[in-house]
Amino acid sequence: MTSIETRIGYKFCNSLLLAEALTHPSLAYETQRPHFDNQRLEYLGDAVLQLVLTEELYQLFPAFGEGRLTKLRSRLVSRHALQRYAQSINLGDYLMMGKGEEASGGRKRPSNLADAFESLLGAIYLDGGFEKAKEVVLKLCSEAVNFVTEEPEEINPKGKLQELLQAISSVSPKYRILSQEGPDHRKTFSACVEWQDLTLGSGAGRSKKEAEIRAAQDALEKRGWKALTVCEQVVKSRGEM
Repeated sequence: MTSIETRIGYKFCNSLLLAEALTHPSLAYETQRPHFDNQRLEYLGDAVLQLVLTEELYQLFPAFGEGRLTKLRSRLVSRHALQRYAQSINLGDYLMMGKGEEASGGRKRPSNLADAFESLLGAIYLDGGFEKAKEVVLKLCSEAVNFVTEEPEEINPKGKLQELLQAISSVSPKYRILSQEGPDHRKTFSACVEWQDLTLGSGAGRSKKEAEIRAAQDALEKRGWKALTVCEQVVKSRGEM
């Protein structure tokens, strides 16, 4: 299996920092033994990510004011965005967690992936300094940064999806909350969007509304409805023969 260091393009001097970043709190809870976990590094990594992307957006959009820059940054550091960054390097495969957490889908859980990604950045910052952490952030977030550069004005994902689907059929997409996790002050909701017996996308967020927006955004990126329309066209053409 390709090492996580190869995937992120950074070699740790202190391997214990990497181990700490990859350790989910469930491991200590399940073993009932003192053990470090990645929560403190998550706190640090969040600040590193915010600073790197704030500076990058500041340089990319010299004509934008504070409000527009803040909106762009929120797109790049949302829970959904963090999850996608983590998935791009298969971060879930490397997490160390309790057996119960793993059995319940912990390696793919959006909140675990988002937290671990921030923890990893915090560990890189402590191990190699800000410039090294900045290099990794810009590398792993490059696709998302390019996307907001091309489309700096944020669209309404739910409205855009509805518009596209209603051009095909009168059936509207429906959103469904799949789960909610975490304490009251830090809940994570998971949602999916369905249309004509298809699950078009899924997403997670700190509120039901944010989770639905991320699901719509995921659907817009995947465009799964195209496969259905192609099949319908094939069936129609065969019927006319």
